[in-house]
Formats: sequence, C-alpha cells, structure tokens
Amino acid sequence: MTARWMAPLLLLLTVGAFLLSLMAGKVWIWPMAWLSDAPDGWIFLELRLPRALLGLGIGAVLGLSGAVLQGYLRNPLADPTVLGVSSSAALGGVTAIFLGLNTLPLGLFSCAMLGAGVSILLLLTLARGGGPLGFILGGMVLSTLAGSLTAFLISIAPNPFAASEIINWLMGALTDRLMEDVVKALPLMAIGAALLLTTGRALDALTLGEDGARSIGVNLNQLRWVIVVGVGLSVGASVAVSGVVGFVGLIVPHLIRGMMGEQPSSILLPSALGGAILTLVADSMVRLIPGPTEIRLGIAMAVLGAPFFFMLLWKQRGRAA
Repeated sequence: MTARWMAPLLLLLTVGAFLLSLMAGKVWIWPMAWLSDAPDGWIFLELRLPRALLGLGIGAVLGLSGAVLQGYLRNPLADPTVLGVSSSAALGGVTAIFLGLNTLPLGLFSCAMLGAGVSILLLLTLARGGGPLGFILGGMVLSTLAGSLTAFLISIAPNPFAASEIINWLMGALTDRLMEDVVKALPLMAIGAALLLTTGRALDALTLGEDGARSIGVNLNQLRWVIVVGVGLSVGASVAVSGVVGFVGLIVPHLIRGMMGEQPSSILLPSALGGAILTLVADSMVRLIPGPTEIRLGIAMAVLGAPFFFMLLWKQRGRAA
C-alpha cells in the first residue's frame, strides 16, 4: 500500500478504534443505547465517552511526541520519557497523593502539571547550547532525579494505603475518568500538539545535520524551545490525568516510518493517529480481559512495548556490527 493511502486508512482506523472504545467493556453498550435514559446511557455519557476522548488525546500526543523527538535526536529509540517530563509530572502527582492534595479539586492535576513545568525550565537550562547530546543528557538527569524522589516518597508514605494509591496511579489507567478530566487535560494537549506539528520543516532540515539546517535558516534554539514546551504541555497533561502510559511514543513512530518513509515531517500526523489507535485499542482490550478488575493500561503497554524495544535494540546492534 502506498503512503498516499496511509493517512485516510489511519483516519478510518482511528474512528473505528474510538467507536470500539465507546462500546467495549464487561458490558457492551451498542450505539442505539448511547443516549437512552437507561443505565447503559448513563454509563456511556459519564464513563465511556470521557474515557474514549482521553484515550484518543493521550495516544495522539504520545505518538506525536515520539515522532518529533526521534526526528530531532535522529534516534529511533527516543520517546517522550527521554526528556524526563513524564517522570517529573509523575513526581508531581505522587507528591499530591503523598500530601493528601489529591482530595482537593484540581489538586493532583495541578501538581502533576507543576512537575512537568519545572522539568521544562530545568531541561532548557541544562540543555542550553548543548545540541541533541545536551538534550539527552539533561533528560536523563531529570528522569533519574524524578524517579529517585518518587521512590523516596513511596518508601516514606505515612501508611500502606497511601503507598498503594501512589503505585496504582503510577501504573497508568483511564478507569473512572470523568468529563471534567477531559476539560482539564485536552486543551493543554491540543496546545502542545499544535506546537509540535509546527516542527516538521525544521526536522526535515536536521536530516542534513545541524550545520546544514542552520545554513537554510533553521533556528535550532527556537526549535528546542518549541519541542520542550510542546512535549511538556502535551505529555505533562496526559500523565496528570492518567498516570504513566509508556512505549506509545516508541512503538508508533517506528511502525509509521516503515510505511510512510523516513522524512520526519511526513510521519508527524500519522504518528498521532497511530498513537490514538494503539491506545484506544489497548484500553478496550484491558476491559475485555476476564477477571474481577481491569489490568492497568500502563502495564498492558509495558507488556507490548518492552519486547518491541528489545527488538529495536537488536536491529540497531545488527546494523552497528
């Protein structure tokens, strides 16, 4: 299939995955019951619709962020966690739970976004003038620091219930999300995604190297700002509302690149659609697995993503040999 037909196909699959997310669960809710006054109609409006909208938005920004970072760093193993934004937002959320601020309106969400915002400022400071290498090293520093502080808070949690709540939130899930969560998160995701979609031309120029990109007028410092702020807003909002859902930004751009070609700008929007498809389908599948409770979405994505990551590493090793 030619690349020309891939975008319409991905759009069609996104619509299908969204409809599946609206219907699938321990109890299937068919379209004729979506707006009824029966319990199925209430479940659809209060639970299924917000969950599907968040799955669509979160998957899209994770896939798009992964594509942008892989294009900027020119490394197919890069994903949003490389910046430390995910782990910093998670640290903010964990701090809110630890202090009991999650019981306040916007408490957990605000703390998670604050963590993402602080990581943006620190990353821009650490990576200033360092190019992609400084970008990666700064992200590694932030990710390691945030992970260590998160583990520390879990270890000194005041009671087992607080520790359990922290761990459950860190696993990542869209269970019991409401429309107010959609209203909080989607605007920030949309702003972040809009910023990232503007980077296509500059990422294409970077395939010529940094000197080549500068020679045709690309401002690399401005590009770094746009990427960090875009990833910070979109990924920070997704972590704030769902916990950590990993590997989407790693898997999807790699698969899309195999179908659409290597030009970075050509895979940005398809990666957003692919991320939405993967997240919506995975979230639907975790609801359908037999058992009294759902498997956490973050766990399901790790089960899918870890073997894929090892496969990529093996391919990279084979090329280097």
